[in-house]
Amino acid sequence: AFLYYGADFLVKGGVSIAARFGVSALVIGLTLVAFATSAPELVVSVQAALAGSSDISIGNVIGSNICNIALILGLSAVIAPLSVHSKVLRFDLPVMTAVTLAMAAIGLLLGGFNRLTGAVFFAGLLAYIAWNIRLEKRDGSGDAETEIREEVENSRKYPLWLAAAFVIGGAAALVLGGKFIVDGAVGLGRMAHLSEAVIGLTIVAVGTSLPELATSLVAAARGEQDIAVGNVVGSNLFNILFILGMSAVISPLHVLGESVIDTVLLLGSAILLFVFARTGRRMTRSEGAACVLLYVAYTAYLFVR
Repeated sequence: AFLYYGADFLVKGGVSIAARFGVSALVIGLTLVAFATSAPELVVSVQAALAGSSDISIGNVIGSNICNIALILGLSAVIAPLSVHSKVLRFDLPVMTAVTLAMAAIGLLLGGFNRLTGAVFFAGLLAYIAWNIRLEKRDGSGDAETEIREEVENSRKYPLWLAAAFVIGGAAALVLGGKFIVDGAVGLGRMAHLSEAVIGLTIVAVGTSLPELATSLVAAARGEQDIAVGNVVGSNLFNILFILGMSAVISPLHVLGESVIDTVLLLGSAILLFVFARTGRRMTRSEGAACVLLYVAYTAYLFVR
């Protein structure tokens, strides 16, 4: 209940604020919504880093990103085919794929992430946000204004204070809901004698990705496709640049040899999303169903492994 209603209010407040300040819903999805829905991953990964459980920190980021692409976007596309904004195709998706490739290369070649690489990732996030704002200011007229009017045409325009309250309250509810889910899931996983790596890649990854799932499904159902796609792309970037970066700054993280396959699959899913998005600038129901089946197969493989 916390996750569902938190996501609903966050989407309503985000779109309303976007309209009032002349910022597109796409950028709101890539920054505000992505940051808020990534909060559970941040809490879990930082706590795990402080406790010395790097398996959970890294597994949470890798697993969450795979879940975001294969499960969340897949289910959203099954509900309603997702059109992909041209800016996402030109800029955000290539950046996400490049950042995923950099994470895989550093993790596999260096065997982990030290404080320096963590700081570089965090600096990359600041550069990404700054560039998004710059693009929005440059393109903030004409088509962008028309796009904003179309996106809020069927949405109620709330007073600024109420929209802000929706965003703050929705984000708080998401964090609480994510914490409840993760605490219970980790407890059940340990009772079942699962390794920390599997807990991080499956139970914790899905648990902390439930806010993204709720937000993207609600956005898809409400017709806010830019938020559904932008939320996942933005969240994946936040997970690597901010969450993995901050966790590594707090305590260096070591990559286990068995994480190679998971990292390669994450990179493959990012490339697959890019290919799907490039074909007709949309993600169809059949492509969404293929992604969901891929995620089910991956989860089954993890437990067999």
